[in-house]
Amino acid sequence: MNTLKSFLILAFCFALFSCQPGEKKEDHPWSVRMVESEIARNPESWMLDFANKRLIWSYCAGLELEAIIKTGEQYNIPAFFDYAYQFADTVINEQGDIIVYRKESYNIDFINPGKFVLDVWEKTGEERFKKAAFNLRDQLYTHPRTTEGGFWHKQVYPHQMWLDGLYMGSPFYARFCATFDQPEYFPDIIKQFQLVAKYTYDPATGLFRHGWDEARQQKWADPVTGQSANVWGRAMGWFGMALVDALDWIPVEQRGRDSMITILKTVAEGIKKYRDKESGLWFQVIDKGSEPGNYLEATCSSMFIYTLEKASRKGYIDAGYAAIARDAYNSFIKTFIKENEDGTISITNCCEVAGLGGNDRRDGTYGYYISEPVRDNDPKAVGPFILVSLQFEKKN
Repeated sequence: MNTLKSFLILAFCFALFSCQPGEKKEDHPWSVRMVESEIARNPESWMLDFANKRLIWSYCAGLELEAIIKTGEQYNIPAFFDYAYQFADTVINEQGDIIVYRKESYNIDFINPGKFVLDVWEKTGEERFKKAAFNLRDQLYTHPRTTEGGFWHKQVYPHQMWLDGLYMGSPFYARFCATFDQPEYFPDIIKQFQLVAKYTYDPATGLFRHGWDEARQQKWADPVTGQSANVWGRAMGWFGMALVDALDWIPVEQRGRDSMITILKTVAEGIKKYRDKESGLWFQVIDKGSEPGNYLEATCSSMFIYTLEKASRKGYIDAGYAAIARDAYNSFIKTFIKENEDGTISITNCCEVAGLGGNDRRDGTYGYYISEPVRDNDPKAVGPFILVSLQFEKKN
């Protein structure tokens, strides 16, 4: 993006963030306030996800930029799209190559920003963005799989499926196939959900464990089931969002689609069952709220609210879940939203990151999950909060 256009975006956003006479910033919708705040914190869109020291291809940035584009559309604020376009323009060259993406790493996380790329292509018609989306689709043709056909989470995490990976790959996969007339792949998308549900479900709690190792080689894997030991809130949050977003693109008549709705109902039941009675929100390790060190966590809470709101609105789950989502949303604002002195707002209590394996510390134990750093304004809370705010704002 040229310097003049960058300057105009920043100038517009500065004007947007400056209240007019008689106007109060708190009167702006929560979605708009959060986007304004994020732009104030990250004047260039490649800075999102705390990556402001270097340019990276980030699933977090993709999630948040998708939400920013939708906010601009709902409230007719063109500068929000321009801000998101800036990232795509920076990382995708005229040949459609994503300059900070390596297919050979076979990282399922790299697929998620493809949805944002499709947004930009549909808005601009620029062929390079379509080519970039096809480049991401190409990864899935050769991405390594389990013996039954489930995508590995990453090549460096062999034989493993994580709940996180369903969000990273499947909604883009489904949207791409719907957009470019590849219906023969819908069964493969459905199979991803069936497999991860089959191998991560814990009947004792009604919840889904973070990951599964088909080879039973990882230190965190149960030698019999291959499951990891705990239910990490955000992993289940990713799974819920993956289900409701992928269903948008899979035809109603598609064989096996109903199995995704059955899985989604189980996810919703678990979310409801382990909701904290006092706050109406959810814990970092969601079924161990009374354990020392556990805490109410913003990223999983925003994802669960998004999942329940969208699933109930679409009719996938009982309509009564809508009231739970609304109540939890109001509690989320009271509990996690912080008003800053400069007029911006922040989301507090966000787990920075958690995973399985890779080093000796990421062992999947309860102690591990509650020991990861906590920070404000993690995109994994900001993105879902913006998206679900847009839906509630439509209803008001």
